[in-house]
Amino acid sequence: MDRILGFLPDADPTTPGALMVVDKMVPTMLGMAGQPSGIVPTGVGNLPGLCIGAAVVTKNDDTRRLFAATASTLYELVGTTWTSRNRVAPYTTGIDRRWAFAQFGDSTLASNLDDVIQRSPGAGAFADIATAPKARIIFSVGSFVMALNTSDGTYGVSPDRWWCCAANDETSWTPSVATLATTGRLVSSPGKITAGGALGEYAVAYKERAIYIAQFVGAPAVWDFQRVIGGDAGCVGQDAWCDIGGAHFVVGQEEMYFFDGTRPVPVGNGEVSDWFYRTSDPNQRHKIKCFYDKSTNLLHICYPSIGSTVCDSALCYHTKSKRWGHETLEVEALLNYVAPGATIDGLDATYPTIDSLSTVSFDSGFWLQGGRSFAHINTSGSLRSRTGAGPNVSCGFTTGDAGDDRLRSTMVEMRLRFEPGYKPSSATVSILCRDDLGDTPVTQATSTLADSKFDVIANGRWHSANVVFGPGAVRVTHLGATLIPEGDV
Repeated sequence: MDRILGFLPDADPTTPGALMVVDKMVPTMLGMAGQPSGIVPTGVGNLPGLCIGAAVVTKNDDTRRLFAATASTLYELVGTTWTSRNRVAPYTTGIDRRWAFAQFGDSTLASNLDDVIQRSPGAGAFADIATAPKARIIFSVGSFVMALNTSDGTYGVSPDRWWCCAANDETSWTPSVATLATTGRLVSSPGKITAGGALGEYAVAYKERAIYIAQFVGAPAVWDFQRVIGGDAGCVGQDAWCDIGGAHFVVGQEEMYFFDGTRPVPVGNGEVSDWFYRTSDPNQRHKIKCFYDKSTNLLHICYPSIGSTVCDSALCYHTKSKRWGHETLEVEALLNYVAPGATIDGLDATYPTIDSLSTVSFDSGFWLQGGRSFAHINTSGSLRSRTGAGPNVSCGFTTGDAGDDRLRSTMVEMRLRFEPGYKPSSATVSILCRDDLGDTPVTQATSTLADSKFDVIANGRWHSANVVFGPGAVRVTHLGATLIPEGDV
């Protein structure tokens, strides 16, 4: 049997273990698993409006706050209630803009390019930072908060401008040699700053086709930005990158890549890259959202498919096994949900019967007080913790082709190997055959799973299989087929 290599739509279809189509399955260390279902935390209602930014932040005492934003309101999830944390005057966020969040000590900062940077000092409502610019992007690095792609009363609208606050003082932004608050521009390449974030003690700014990295150098320059040698590598949108620990994963105009502070290294070429750029909508790529779930080693790349204006699909990449998968996932924001934990006494409030517990995996962060789990807010404003045992609907994949250019053969059996405890309750297969790899495959046989195998009779030079698993937990690691050459039967 061949070990499953994951979703490889750009690979040679005769590669043993390659999957050409994947539906709602994510990679694991050993193979592929059904996409976890989203569970609504008990008692949490929908966000009152379209979500245009969200974050979980951690204070100095390790307590956390969960924020989500709409065009008019900054909300904090207090218990199970979305509570307004607005300043006195309401917000009016522009079309196709998003809120960005940053944590600096106990203070939470938020920005949207239409209002000066907002600050909530550890608890309660946000308020204007009077000396701060308006900014599309903000993040903390070292003793500073950085603001990129800004607008202010002195310099006007400056899509290529960066700012930093005073050292150790997020409330002071007036340029001063004494405080180290300052501003500058990135002009050695055209275009606006599209994204940015910290990389260790370095600050990174991305344009659509350029990367800049800066280190702290003290007065008077404070931060020294240098353009990275890397061709046209850049970032397509504000959220189209994420920190995977020691490096950034970034979606560029033509390639996806990792950036560790030295040079961009393409990823997915010959595997999924061409497929991704064919199937994602080129006019909506600025809406791509990336998130790294360290607990599962899964990188999620949520994107609008062709014809969609919202993120409705997602590539996922397992950073340890180097496998790819594909999810169906409508999202407006991605975050780490912090679970309140579950106890025996309180369990019946969420799951009244033992049977209903099967919707939650027993290795899920749901069970841990303060445990973190990958979560998203969907297009209806519903917060969904991705802690379910498996998809609520069917999932599956289509294999590559097994056979020979010169010989016809008859497939009489297909087998799957599952991780212990993750064999599905039901599965079906359709065997597809063709005499030339350039032909359209034709279904020749169907079967249901019995004894971890499908009994079939299908004849042709090349054979592939479309496998569909019923709802619930499934993890598959290997696949294999028995082919009898024609004339040897």
